[in-house]
Order: sequence, then C-alpha cells, then structure tokens
Amino acid sequence: MNEIIVPAMGESITEGTIYKWHVKVGDTVNQGDVLLELETDKVNLEISAEAAGVIGSIVKQEGDTVQIGEVIGTINEGGNAQTAPAPAPVQAQAAPQAAPAPATQATPAPVVVEPSDNSRPASPSARKLARELGIDLGRVQSSDPIGRIYQEDIRASTAPAPSAQPSSKPAAPAAPAASKSEVINPAKPIDRQRMSRRRLTIANRLLEAQKTAAMLTTFNEVDMTAILDVRKRRKQSFIEKYDVSLGFMSFFTKAVVGALKAFPMVNSEIDGEDVLIKKFYDIGIAVSAKEGLVVPVVRDADRLSFAEIEKQIAELAAKARSNSLSLSELQGGTFTITNGGVFGSLLSTPILNAPQVGILGMHKIQLRPVAIDEERMENRPMMYIALSYDHRIIDGSEAVRFLVKVKELLEDPESLLLEG
Repeated sequence: MNEIIVPAMGESITEGTIYKWHVKVGDTVNQGDVLLELETDKVNLEISAEAAGVIGSIVKQEGDTVQIGEVIGTINEGGNAQTAPAPAPVQAQAAPQAAPAPATQATPAPVVVEPSDNSRPASPSARKLARELGIDLGRVQSSDPIGRIYQEDIRASTAPAPSAQPSSKPAAPAAPAASKSEVINPAKPIDRQRMSRRRLTIANRLLEAQKTAAMLTTFNEVDMTAILDVRKRRKQSFIEKYDVSLGFMSFFTKAVVGALKAFPMVNSEIDGEDVLIKKFYDIGIAVSAKEGLVVPVVRDADRLSFAEIEKQIAELAAKARSNSLSLSELQGGTFTITNGGVFGSLLSTPILNAPQVGILGMHKIQLRPVAIDEERMENRPMMYIALSYDHRIIDGSEAVRFLVKVKELLEDPESLLLEG
C-alpha cells in the first residue's frame, strides 16, 4: 500500500486546501496520473500518483486544509480498493441501528467525541476561527445537510442562549443551512461565497503588511510625452524585430532599476535587527488573475533589454491568468511595480509586498494642462505615480528623491539605456 502524501511545496508554504479530487475510491490509476489539485496561497498544484494501483482510501475531502507531509489517501498496489478509513464509521454506524441499544450507544460514541480539528469536515475559515477561539470542532453542531461546519456554526456554538426569546430561537438554526444563498429579506437577496485560499492569504498578508510596517506613500507625476513619442516611432519596427509590443512596463522597470541603484536601501528588507541590502534586481510585476492578485518576478531586470523584459512580462502574465505559474516564478522579488492605470485608476496608495520595503504604483495616463513656462500652457499626457515604502528604514527624503529619480528617467527615455 502506498500513501498519498502532501508534498513539500516551496518556502513559506506549509499547508494547502484540497481544491478537487480527480479520482475516487476504487479507481485504477497509473504512475504519474493526476490524483488531485491542491490550492495554496500562491499557486494551484497537481499531485500525481507515485505508484500504479487502485485508490484504496481518501481521508481528506475537497475544501479540507492539509499540512505538508500529511497522509490524505492510499493506493493499493495492483489490488482491489479497500474501504476508506473515513467512510468506515458510517458503515459501522448503519449496521447497529437494528442491534440492541447497548451496542448502538457504544459504536457512535467515538464518532461524536473523537473528531478533531483535522478530521471533522469544516471550511478553512471555520477551522481558523475554531483555532482562534479554542473550540473543539467535534463539539460544534453543523447546520449543513451533509454535516460540514462553517463560520456561522462556530459563532452559534459560542453565542449565549437568550432568555427573552426561548420559543422563537429553536427555529433559528435553520437559517445558516441556507447560508449559501441567504434570503432574509426576499426583496434583498444575499449570496454567501467562501473566499479561496489565495484570497484569504492575500487578505491576511496585506493586513499583516499594514500592521508590521511603518508604511507611508509619497506621490509625483510624470510627463509621458517622450515615452509616447518613442513608442509611436518605434512601435512597428520593434514588433517586427522582436515579435513583441513595446509597452510601458519595460520603461518603468528600467526606471525603477536605475532608481534602486541610486538608492539601494529601497532594494532591501528587514531581517530582525539587520537590514539586507540586495545587490540584484528581481522586479515583481503585479498581475490581476481570476483567483486574485499575483506577483511574478522578472529576474535580473538590470541585465535585460527592453524586448526581453516585455517578453518575460507577457509570458508571466499569461501563466498567471491560466493558473500555471510555478513557485519559483513567484518568490524572491526585491521590489514590486503595480499598474492600476490599466483599470482606470487615477491615484492610489499601493500596499507593500512584504518583506519588500518599496512598491511603485502606476496610474492612468490623462491629458492635463501643464505650465511650460510663465506664458505658455499645454495639454500633456500626465501620469501620477506613487511610492509606498517602509518608513522604518527609508527616510522621507530618500523616498521622495527615489521617486523623483524615477520621474526623471521616464521623462528622458534615452537615459534609461545608461542608468537602467
């Protein structure tokens, strides 16, 4: 018998959620066949069979949180499927129904008392809430028809029974059963959806970044006239030569690299009481995907040409949207660029991508009147840019000068070849 074990998935990932089983107990599988899809906070991973045989058991179900190294099922080599450990109590429970009362009481007892935080079917958010409140899931009554526990069940188990309404409250537990599509007021329906593991992790990390970093944002604006002129003149020849479009991201990546070289503290991270100043430039590019924001990394951006940067960004963005990024493509960035302008954002304050201490926000290009001199005004394509930074190690003056450097490099694209 071979165990199906949750494999190691890379640095900082210790658990995942079973997104979908592709097999069931009794199915015959070959070595290398995909057994299930595991959702982590960064990517979805497929777990394959390490040996041929028959699925003997599945002990963790879709939606369950699992740890690295945990056994989630078994494969019987070349034999018939054995009864899964998880369904066994159900069969044992059904048989004693016709048996004498003492046997009936003895058998179900372990089923009710023994379930632990890992064995009772519950949503990831419910498990987390139970851990925080110190509640044994085995003692929580589920309102779900199939016995799955949700957050509202946890809260209901901790809420004191009101004395003023003893007669009306017994009917209340029926409401959470319809929580997936709540209709408290028929005229104002509500759909309740569980957040994906990635969305939960994004939420937790962004909140953690705001709690742990002394985050501050400074703003400036860039006249995009010169870059738009270069793109207009070079657009066709660039595509013909490199088979990729000349976008804005290569300009901004080069400008950021040039500014990081001038202000190396922005390319660092805090490690306890030390500061790690990085002498390489792996730039994260925020990409909006179906499951949430991901930040794939363009490695050694200082050594890449404009065309190489554009190609890498296009490839990484395509992988992000098809959910096929590898962990190595998401780890180890030193600074991040995020572009809210593609969605029409005029101004925003980006949140740090910890443990990085700086992130640059791009925004929508908009024609605005600009004073050329004391007598002339012109409509220019302007973009607001924002730098959020960790004030613990980056002073305000350094952050402002960093952003001014980015602005100067962008307004003089030829300088990017020298300083980027």
